[in-house]
Amino acid sequence: MKRSVGMGAEGSERAWWQAPWMIFWVGFALRVVVILVGHTYRIRADQGNFNFGFEAGRIARSLVTGQGYANPFNGFSGPTAWLPPLYPLLMAGAFKVFGVYTRGAALALMVVDSALSAAIVPSVYEIAARCFDARGIARRGATYAAPVAVWSAWMWAVYPAALQYAVHWVWEMSLTACLFSWAVVVALRLRGVGEEQEGHTPGAKALFFSKGMRPEAEASGYLSVGQPRNELLLWFVLGVLWGLIALTNASLMLCLPAMLVWIAWPELRRWRPSGKTVVGAVLTCVAFAAVLAPWVVRNVRVMGAPVLTRDNFGVEFYESTLERNDGFPWGTTVPLWTGDPEYRQYVRMGEIAFAKMRGEQAKARIRARPWRTAKWTLDRFLFFWDGTPHAANGHLANEFLRQVSYCFLSVCGLLGLGLMIRRRVEGAGLFALIFLLLPLPYYLVTVQPRFRHPMEPLIAVLAVFLFRSTEKKRVESRGL
Repeated sequence: MKRSVGMGAEGSERAWWQAPWMIFWVGFALRVVVILVGHTYRIRADQGNFNFGFEAGRIARSLVTGQGYANPFNGFSGPTAWLPPLYPLLMAGAFKVFGVYTRGAALALMVVDSALSAAIVPSVYEIAARCFDARGIARRGATYAAPVAVWSAWMWAVYPAALQYAVHWVWEMSLTACLFSWAVVVALRLRGVGEEQEGHTPGAKALFFSKGMRPEAEASGYLSVGQPRNELLLWFVLGVLWGLIALTNASLMLCLPAMLVWIAWPELRRWRPSGKTVVGAVLTCVAFAAVLAPWVVRNVRVMGAPVLTRDNFGVEFYESTLERNDGFPWGTTVPLWTGDPEYRQYVRMGEIAFAKMRGEQAKARIRARPWRTAKWTLDRFLFFWDGTPHAANGHLANEFLRQVSYCFLSVCGLLGLGLMIRRRVEGAGLFALIFLLLPLPYYLVTVQPRFRHPMEPLIAVLAVFLFRSTEKKRVESRGL
């Protein structure tokens, strides 16, 4: 008999406020209200509306005005691969319907970003339920089935730090975080985290909650008793998600191979990967390549090079070595004034050649002063977790509160991860790999608080787990 998704530990129906999709609607409504009440869609029109989406906005304008995927700055600089195409194409759609750089377009984009941000709620719920609630970890006498999942979902839905980028920025943060959080969910499903497996191998065909497990595990609601999964579909979806992530924010790509290794690790450590796992991993790679293929083909034809995601790394790398930036290159990497000699050089050389030149110059500067580079890398590492406030702008109290919130979440996330590893909670290995690998490109080049946003759904889960684990509790573990 199929068990109800909403059954609680005592067998009662789950209350409305515990349902992940209800929490999603609350989070979405809250974000839209903040946009409308705060008039955040009224974006400053200075610098020729460059603040409206920055380079992505310029590319979107170029698309709508018939100039193609081009001109990421001011003026006509020609075809570009400065940014991956997914978010500029979304912006172009809004510009096409509501007008270029209009408030209607800004409102539409922020509402879409709010929906994407709120769509992280059910993924957060499932991550927490699989890792912690399915085995009764950190329940602390809760009277309902999934306390960590419920409070993690509510934290993401209403906490200001979780919604700020959807309601204030026209950029890809919410899209990237949504895609990445659901990729984590798919990885947990493929590994069978929170499920009773036959044979303890990833991708076992029949996965059930056993009769002897705690009732709250049976109530977590992610597998119906007696219902098998389509694992090849999960492998395919994982590849599609990672392809979309690559077309949104390529900085996260270090996590893809790590995620694949983690899914197959129970078999790899015995040096006996099953045929089903090998086929699934190949299917993920094929789906990933298929999603990327149109963009790569376009770049070969238009840019003259097989650019996989974006071509501006050399320029960003060079900016990170300049003394004037002191390790934090936050401005535009190419001048906006079309008469600037550097801008003219960029147009004259072409984007790919210009980026290659800047990359070589950056390497030379690092070889000349390696200790300075090491210091700036350490500074960026500390910033990623400590969140140094912005430059003084007359709102010191606001900046102080922002830093306290940022640092508090960092401490909670890191302590929660440490406790998760110490207790050998399922999924700890995946969390640790993400915490290790996702920030690496930012340590090496540049960092801003928004760059951490794709990892913040996991930080929210770990923070709730930490505070629900203040009482020592013996738990069943099956390793990292």
